[in-house]
Amino acid sequence: QVQLVESGGGVVQPGGSLRLSCAASGSFFSINAMGWYRQAPGKERELVAVISSGDNINYADSVKGRFSISRANAKNTVYLQMNSLKPEDTAVYYCYLKVLDALWRYHEHWGQGTLVTVSS
Repeated sequence: QVQLVESGGGVVQPGGSLRLSCAASGSFFSINAMGWYRQAPGKERELVAVISSGDNINYADSVKGRFSISRANAKNTVYLQMNSLKPEDTAVYYCYLKVLDALWRYHEHWGQGTLVTVSS
C-alpha cells in the first residue's frame, strides 16, 4: 500500500503565496516521479508540475515563473511553492506519485486533494 499525505491548501488573496507538501510512504522500490495536478470546477484535471527522479521538471505554461516544484528525497516529499497566485489558480490540487515496485512494474497513485482558493 502507498499513502500520500497532502497539506498546505487554503484561502489566499490574489498575489499571495501558498506552499503545498506531499509526503509518500508505503511499499515501493523507488520513486520515478512526483508532482501536482489540479482540477477546477467544471474542468478536467491538468498537470501543474512534475519532477522526475532524474530531476527533470515539467511545468504547465500557465504557472511557469510563478510556481516552483522541489523535493526532499530522504523524506519522499514533494513541495509546490506557489507565488503570485491568481483567481484562475483556484482548484483542488492533487499530489501525483509514480513508483516502481520490486518486480519493475510502474504504478501511479493520487492524493486525496487539497483545495486552493484564490479570492479577494
